[in-house]
Amino acid sequence: MGKPVNSLNPAFNSEVIAAPGGENLNNCFSCGACSGICPVSQAIPQFDPRKIIHMIRMGMKDRLLGSDFLWYCSGCKSCVFVCPQDVRFAEIMGALAQLALNEGYVTEQDLVAKGKAAQVERDLCVACLTCVRVCPWSIPQIDKQGVAVIDAETCRACGICVEECPAQAIMLQKSEDERLIAACGI
Repeated sequence: MGKPVNSLNPAFNSEVIAAPGGENLNNCFSCGACSGICPVSQAIPQFDPRKIIHMIRMGMKDRLLGSDFLWYCSGCKSCVFVCPQDVRFAEIMGALAQLALNEGYVTEQDLVAKGKAAQVERDLCVACLTCVRVCPWSIPQIDKQGVAVIDAETCRACGICVEECPAQAIMLQKSEDERLIAACGI
């Protein structure tokens, strides 16, 4: 993560709006309904959807895209259902995550290390297809060498394939948000 985190980018708001999932950003009038319902913000007070939107509007691109906050959103969409303006904060978080990946603020290996994507230990995989069958999102695939691969950018880190793999060839790190929640005693 070699990008500076102190500069402001006034065009960041427009970049997020132009990204798939960010279209409704300007509908937000900062009522706080998203922050009030967010289960992640209940457990990790530093994660506040309203503050994240404010950071976007302030042009804090480097600070936000280089932050672990992007990876705390669980995608539960509780915020979507309570928003009176149809802002769709969960989709905005997806847009931010994709921007971070596209612009090199985070790599696929970073996602694996952060516990946001599973990874196959190639030497242990027996290509039994269990991961391919059990993944609800059809993310694991078998490559030309006959070994399972998981695309870190699309992996939901749900852990289903990890639990079901009979060869125990799929690993998923404990995520930072899980560690923070555990430290809170929740």
